[in-house]
Amino acid sequence: MKPPIVQTDRGITLAGGGPFGRRDLSMCLSRAPVPVAADSGADRLLQLGVMPEAVIGDFDSLSDAARSRIPRERQHVVAEQVTTDFDKALRSVSAPLILALGFAGARLDHGLAAMSTLIARIERICILIGPKDFVFAAPARLELDMAPGEPLSLFPMTKVTGISAGLEWPIHGIDFAPDGMIGTSNRVVAQRVVLEFDAPGMLVILPRRRLDAAIRALRSAPRPPAP
Repeated sequence: MKPPIVQTDRGITLAGGGPFGRRDLSMCLSRAPVPVAADSGADRLLQLGVMPEAVIGDFDSLSDAARSRIPRERQHVVAEQVTTDFDKALRSVSAPLILALGFAGARLDHGLAAMSTLIARIERICILIGPKDFVFAAPARLELDMAPGEPLSLFPMTKVTGISAGLEWPIHGIDFAPDGMIGTSNRVVAQRVVLEFDAPGMLVILPRRRLDAAIRALRSAPRPPAP
């Protein structure tokens, strides 16, 4: 197994080529201070005055201007075309937390591919930041600090079942599937929400104001081993 391109005991902010602004970047860097770019995400970082610690990808969209500014030892080409740049970057770093910006909201296919990667790399604590909310792959058990009335959505990427506490519409007995029952727009009715699932494959979507609660919950949840 190859050693990680970036290995840190701090969090990583992973930038993609989709749109995000200075406020979003500052929010992520305050929690995950090591900036890493997936391909043209380096252009976004440079535009906002941040030099990436590493750029990882197939470099098919990274600009020549960015290549000339970034030290060559920080440029890491992963030439295969089977996986996305998000997947290439995520599997090539090691950190206790990864906040991913610029992978959701620009193109539907890129956003769907990124969410699929969250499930494929479920051993990583990675949160995909969207314009108004965020999404992550649910571990086997998750305990979230929430507030009554807040939205909580579940979206299955495969067949999965589970149980819950603290939701207006409990999920016990539901056979979730991407082509069947999904769990969008559930509501929180307690200050603590507990979710348990029988297998990997469920995405959890929360409003941005609950980012720190999600980080705490994911750090305390057991993680499956790397494949």
